[in-house]
Amino acid sequence: SRIRFRSIRCRHKRRPGRPGRRFVRVIFCARLLCFIDEQLTLSVMALHDGAADMRMHLAVTDYGNFLQNEPSPLQTMTISEKCTEKLVEEFNYIRCNASAELGKFLDYITYGYMIDNVILLLTGTLHERDTRELLEKCHPLGKFQSLATLAITTSPKDAYKLVLVDTPLAGYAQKCFTESQDFTELNIEVIRNTLYKAYLEEFYAYCQSLGGATADVMGEILRFEADRRAINITINSLDTELTKEGRGELYCNFGDLYPEGVARLERADTQDAVRQAVESFGQYRELFQEDQFNRDKSLEDWFFEFEVKLNKLAFEQQFQYGVFYAYMKLKEQEIRNIVWIAECISQDQKSRINQYIPIW
Repeated sequence: SRIRFRSIRCRHKRRPGRPGRRFVRVIFCARLLCFIDEQLTLSVMALHDGAADMRMHLAVTDYGNFLQNEPSPLQTMTISEKCTEKLVEEFNYIRCNASAELGKFLDYITYGYMIDNVILLLTGTLHERDTRELLEKCHPLGKFQSLATLAITTSPKDAYKLVLVDTPLAGYAQKCFTESQDFTELNIEVIRNTLYKAYLEEFYAYCQSLGGATADVMGEILRFEADRRAINITINSLDTELTKEGRGELYCNFGDLYPEGVARLERADTQDAVRQAVESFGQYRELFQEDQFNRDKSLEDWFFEFEVKLNKLAFEQQFQYGVFYAYMKLKEQEIRNIVWIAECISQDQKSRINQYIPIW
């Protein structure tokens, strides 16, 4: 069934650890956990020969008839775009009805998409891609008015002065957009990770300032995100021009790996050294072991599975904002699953169709 929203007015005195004012207008998602039944719906979709048949099966889920006006043959990219549009519509509805405290929390969620869009524009421009094509690929939640202007900038300093100084990313960009040198693939990657470092540290601090269950739930989720980025940064920087000192500046100053594990990652110079650096941290030791013995999935796939697990746990606590973050992440994974199945069907790779990341 479809998600139903209704506004409620909380008439309780604020308790220690409970977010919000005495009178807070919040959005109560009566059926927030309204994901499609993967085991049934996705397996049925896999039995058909074309992406167009997915239109019928998705129509009886929470997605409804959102594809009914799309021409045939139905492209995988169209399915992805329409699913994302529906998710953005739901997010914007919640944002418009949120209290000030929750609104700020939801704004932080959008900053990650803004960073991704900025890097997409810079990377695409470096490779002389068409600006309009790049803008179409940008995530709707991360778009801002002067985003297209990034296409005419040639250095980090110009990008900051002409575009980012008037955006919510200005505070994050000050640390990495002061150089006058031209953009390169390496410094764009450094910019990406520097922006994410500053963003995650500020988001984490805000969640901790809210206290209560929000601090507990989001603390666990964001610590994992910081650890995942630290591991990925280390692996991706092996055998590159990035120095170990430069790598260390990209790690977040929080997380389960911080500070001992992060210090070991900074010194790592091989894949085995990365594995040994996280050996004493049970959850990551298990992930690396799974990656070593199961070649059907990449390390990133195991990270996605662990992220799904953490986001599902967010729904087990009440009176906290983590459910909104978790809902967005789980719906994004659901969209990736739908797109994966559509791609397998369109490319006649049904033997790989069950390699999506299950949610429920």
